[in-house]
Amino acid sequence: MKVYDRYEMVCGVEVHVELATKTKIFCNCSTEFGGEQNTHVCPVCLGLPGVLPVLNKEVVNLAIKAGLALNCEIADFSKFDRKNYFYPDAPKNFQTSQYDLPICKKGWLEYEVEGEKKRVGITRAHMEDDAGKLVHSGATISTSQESFVDYNRTGVPLLEIVSEPDMRSIPEVVGFLEELVRTIQYTEVSDCRMEQGSVRFDINVSLRPHGQQEFGTRTESKNLNSFSSVRRCLEYEIDRQAQLLDKGQTVVQETRTWDEGQGVTLSLRSKEEAHDYRYFPEPDLVPLVISREWVEEIRQSLPEMPARRRERYTSLGLTEYDAGVLTASKQLSDYFDEALQNYGEAKTLANWVMGEFSRLLNAKQASVEESPVKPKQLAELLTIIDKGTISGKIGKTVIEEMFVTGQSPEVIVKEKGLSQISDTSALLKIVDEVIAANPQSVEDFKAGKEKAMGFLVGQLMKATKGQANPGVVNSLLKEQLSKQ
Repeated sequence: MKVYDRYEMVCGVEVHVELATKTKIFCNCSTEFGGEQNTHVCPVCLGLPGVLPVLNKEVVNLAIKAGLALNCEIADFSKFDRKNYFYPDAPKNFQTSQYDLPICKKGWLEYEVEGEKKRVGITRAHMEDDAGKLVHSGATISTSQESFVDYNRTGVPLLEIVSEPDMRSIPEVVGFLEELVRTIQYTEVSDCRMEQGSVRFDINVSLRPHGQQEFGTRTESKNLNSFSSVRRCLEYEIDRQAQLLDKGQTVVQETRTWDEGQGVTLSLRSKEEAHDYRYFPEPDLVPLVISREWVEEIRQSLPEMPARRRERYTSLGLTEYDAGVLTASKQLSDYFDEALQNYGEAKTLANWVMGEFSRLLNAKQASVEESPVKPKQLAELLTIIDKGTISGKIGKTVIEEMFVTGQSPEVIVKEKGLSQISDTSALLKIVDEVIAANPQSVEDFKAGKEKAMGFLVGQLMKATKGQANPGVVNSLLKEQLSKQ
């Protein structure tokens, strides 16, 4: 009997997003990733005695922008609090966070999962500073003999986004996180580079028998940094909890860690409640008073969100699949939109962007921004294909050359002599030669075998190195065969 036949999963998530500022939340230290350990630090972010924090205004701007993108209410009055805990990666022995008066609350995010629309509530999104990073000596936590602390990340600004426990399946959770990350990337509030820890997921999950209204006892699995890890972690944790419940045992409310190497969750510590952290207002920072004018100014700067772009793309005749692929990355979507301004056939353009363009990008291991082929150049290539200057097949050769040289398609076509042959008199001579060289195929065609026609067209295209105009070729071939 499957787990889902016995139990219903209930899941909510906490997502920590590193905000895209150049300096930390309360000091001028760099937020750049990858510096030598413990070099991007100062007395403020190390929490040394006698220092005072100064709030980075850009952090507030980005928090408001993310909150608006997530349909949150933006608070007129907000404050910071001290969240007290004692871990080796927290040099102040407290985190400067927000508790009862967060900057963003009561939002929601819609997305599609398995063909159905789903809406997940956003409880809150609040600003806080990041902790340092523990560097373990072994391949995994469980195999490490010792750990070191790098404080470079200490004080990097975070936005913690907390969802409602609205998700009831693993695909719903992964789909929500994918749409959330995509939305944050579109706002450019964060680069969301999971491999650099710019976005991290904490997963709260519990099970309850079908029909039961009360939630079961939840566990929190912390610091997952990929969608695949989220999926695997949930699969393991759901199975682990189900086995305990099947035996009549109790699920312990606790914080667990995901061991990627072993593919298991491990107990980290008992799950704290709010009172365990002894929250109190941060005495070194004044409360935030946020004007409606400030909020509206930021609202006007919001880009078109992924869901809205998907709707626009499908209205242009693209499939849901096409729209999903193009909007999976803001950079790819922006590229498509810019090319679309110069070439109006959306479906043809989408096919090339998702096909040859993306293939060559992957082969070059380049990002969209690094592409030597600019959107206007791709539009120019498709335009000369439509005009019949070159065929679609030759077009694939041209775009490969564009990726190598960065030259315009017109220049490449001219320099390499790739223009399509549409001259009837020039092609007629080649048609006659192909017919004379393939008498058996001619007889097969007369006998009603359609494949013979395809073979003869192929021979003619081979003879012209693919440069013959297919429409003219077919017309001439049929005309000449009818005379045989």
